[in-house]
Amino acid sequence: MDIKKLQTLVIDALEDVKAQDIQLFETTHLTSLFDRVCIASGTSNRQTKALAASVRDKVKENGGSIISMEGEATGEWVLVDLGDIVVHIMQPAIRAYYRLEELWGDKPVKFGAAKRTSAKKVETEEESDKPKRVRKVAGKAAPLEVTHDMMAIQTTLDDEKKPARKPRVTKTTGDAEGKPARKPATRKAADGTTAAKPAKIPTGGRVKVAATKTAVASAKQAAEKRTANAAAAPAKRAPARKKATEE
Repeated sequence: MDIKKLQTLVIDALEDVKAQDIQLFETTHLTSLFDRVCIASGTSNRQTKALAASVRDKVKENGGSIISMEGEATGEWVLVDLGDIVVHIMQPAIRAYYRLEELWGDKPVKFGAAKRTSAKKVETEEESDKPKRVRKVAGKAAPLEVTHDMMAIQTTLDDEKKPARKPRVTKTTGDAEGKPARKPATRKAADGTTAAKPAKIPTGGRVKVAATKTAVASAKQAAEKRTANAAAAPAKRAPARKKATEE
């Protein structure tokens, strides 16, 4: 198994059981027996045993091998030998006494970097295993014909989106609202009592009608006769005046 994948499995197994103060160191420059040393703390014998069992099961599930396990009887210091990585699970007092970090802690390995590199490698392997999809480039699609039904559907959708208009409200002026209705005027009679004023009867307007042609002609004839009679009257009266003067 790859060392980066193995160290990621170890850290995940320890974090699953809530190990404390997990540290990982590179030891290739110090010894050729193993490449990594992992140190973690457990608060009790039961937790140290559970941490060791979690590491063992996690590695076995992913196809790794366990070389040996020591210290499970007491639970104060449990060692799990995975070949390339040696895991030390210790109680805080034992860890502070032996101080393994001073022996193997020249080159610490960051957990985040280790996890990221292993995760990227797994993703690349999975992507390489997947069959590649070949996109078929087809010819250009034929232009879509717009029919009357499609236009009608579009117009109905546009009408639904528009909000309905509110009906207009005619505003009355403030004076009209504030003033009370006028009372009908009343007249005082001679005896002091008030009599109601009679309502006015509406009268129609006068309409001028043009005279007919016959009426106009008859009026003209009558006027001519009156002028003729007026001119003949003084001539008749003149001889009578002469007779009176001769006598």
